[in-house]
Amino acid sequence: MKLWGGRFEGEASTFFEKFSNSLHFDRKLVFEDIEGSRAFAQALLRERVLTPDECRRILEAFSEIADEAQDPRYFDGAEDEDIHTFVIRKLGEKVGPVAEKMHTGRSRNEQVSLDLRLYLRSAADTLLDRLGDLMSELLALARKYPDAVIPGFTHLRRAQPVLWPHYLLAFFEMFARDCERVRQARERIDVMPLGSGALAGSGFPFDREALAQELGFRAISRNSMDASGDRDFALDFLYGCSVIMLHLSRLAEDWILYSSEEFNWITLGDGVTSGSSLMPQKKNPDSLELIRGKSGRVFGSLTSLFVTIKGLPMTYNRDLQEDKETLFEAFDHTSESLAMAKIVAQSATLNPGKALAAVEESWAVATDLAEELARNGVSFHRAHQIVGRLVLESLKAGKKPGDWTGDTLAAFAPEFKPEMARLLAPSEGMEMRELPGGTGAQAVRRALEEAEQRLKQMRESSGER
Repeated sequence: MKLWGGRFEGEASTFFEKFSNSLHFDRKLVFEDIEGSRAFAQALLRERVLTPDECRRILEAFSEIADEAQDPRYFDGAEDEDIHTFVIRKLGEKVGPVAEKMHTGRSRNEQVSLDLRLYLRSAADTLLDRLGDLMSELLALARKYPDAVIPGFTHLRRAQPVLWPHYLLAFFEMFARDCERVRQARERIDVMPLGSGALAGSGFPFDREALAQELGFRAISRNSMDASGDRDFALDFLYGCSVIMLHLSRLAEDWILYSSEEFNWITLGDGVTSGSSLMPQKKNPDSLELIRGKSGRVFGSLTSLFVTIKGLPMTYNRDLQEDKETLFEAFDHTSESLAMAKIVAQSATLNPGKALAAVEESWAVATDLAEELARNGVSFHRAHQIVGRLVLESLKAGKKPGDWTGDTLAAFAPEFKPEMARLLAPSEGMEMRELPGGTGAQAVRRALEEAEQRLKQMRESSGER
């Protein structure tokens, strides 16, 4: 079935039909297409294009189609051009010629935009829920080891000691920003385009505000030409997915390293790891590697749609058919990766002794010593040089921070006072970092409580959507 054709004398090329048909992927929008068409049928009733009896029959038929479409085999053998023609054909099989009234004053251009917005609105809600689930697990994992000390890194070199919850809260902040981005994208998605027609606005005076209210949209589009070719909302969604995957990839990279034999701070559960077909001893972090790998696919989806749109003239062009597969794939990968990361976090256990040993055998306390000298009147530049020399001499002699005492420190440099030796213990220096956002024990405790409250508020606001 086609929704056009009167102007054509010849038949379309068989290859062209196969090349241009999109039902094999846009069938995913079947329920959105039905939802939008149900609302439009009632708009046609208000404009007296449909009689009350015709509208009732159509709405009943749409309900039947929605029930039948739950079975994936419903599409078997279908050769329709796209999901819109498929749904109209199915409607016609149930109500007869009255189905042909359904495109009165409506274009596929606005219909596909509506379907996509309905789909992405729901997809954004799913991402927000799954982000919240992962953030909750990270907070639970932080609570499990509240006093554990690990090395913080710069340049992948041990830099300064931090509390394990402080480290996890860094990822919490990343995912909190992701929630903001997805909510902002959802606002731009949540605009109703029906009534825009093909590009010039519908020739029928539909009550667009009533349509928007019925479909749960917060606003209507302001310009029919813009609405016809607009995919900014899809780019916003893809950007949100891309940054989520970027953050997940960073988390995956850390935990792949930290669960390796070389680090051995984290143990991943058997349920999220796999073995080797050849090497019996292997326990591979495949779940995390797949998350890291899928990030590239999502980034590619954003780039793909960017390039598709960049040179399009106003308004709708068939190129925009290519937006859907990238959106579907990006959403699926992002949603599944978030769910996978949650399961990984549930399975992960920290080896606090190993992490602490990694701090104690390094010179991660060097900054604490230098800052203590500065607090005692030594210029920081001079303090930096003194501690740098201490580290160099220690490395040459194979000495760790714990091998020094107050007396040996004072003998090394007169600027050191014996009581400064307390800062050779990682926990001592962290006590100096109690400012908001720091890794001091009290600052981290407050940050954890605030994060839990923020997450609760996020969940409550999501429940009000």
